[in-house]
Amino acid sequence: MLADSRLPSGGHGHSGGVEALVDRGLLRSEADLAAFLAGRIATGASVPAGAAAAAGALAQMELTTVGVAWGEWGHAVSARLPAAATRKASYAQGAALLRTASGAWPSIALDALRALPRAHHPLVLGVAAAAAGATPSDAALLAVHHLIGGACTAAVRLLGLDPLVVAAVAAEAGRDAEPVAAAAARIGVAAAAAADPDLLPTDGNPLYDVLAQLHRSTEATLFAS
Repeated sequence: MLADSRLPSGGHGHSGGVEALVDRGLLRSEADLAAFLAGRIATGASVPAGAAAAAGALAQMELTTVGVAWGEWGHAVSARLPAAATRKASYAQGAALLRTASGAWPSIALDALRALPRAHHPLVLGVAAAAAGATPSDAALLAVHHLIGGACTAAVRLLGLDPLVVAAVAAEAGRDAEPVAAAAARIGVAAAAAADPDLLPTDGNPLYDVLAQLHRSTEATLFAS
């Protein structure tokens, strides 16, 4: 269910930078989409994947320990999202998923996230995955799955690309992302075990932050980010 695009989690309203590229003529075809995803996975997938895995591990720990300082983990994710627009999109998707997940899989950890002023999407995703019985590694894969799926859905809607070709692009990107997600999951679980959010992955690419800020300054858009 967490991997299903029909789950009302808000992801359909975000393009992950694709709309900003399309508006500037930098993404026009299925090949362009594949190239974008390759770069996105290599330089931008570890942070959400690692955070989701850490959150999944922390949620399991919270059942047997006093509690998790979720606010500190949220600050660590914020530090890895330099652009205000990127953080805003993460919070918006986190809020949408938190509403749905809290009804579908009630848990102590989800209640703790609901008590925060706001929660980042990968943290909510990891906790929801744990509440649904998934592993931290599953949570990391889900984070990358959402990254790929959001971009592909946006490209089809914005450009009218061939859905079958885009599905093939998504499948190939998913295969390429598996080792990235696995490595990020190991780091995230280690960070959770050490109770140190500073150990989360710090990979990044300024392109995605620039795209997010450009999109935010555009007057008429189809997607929120």
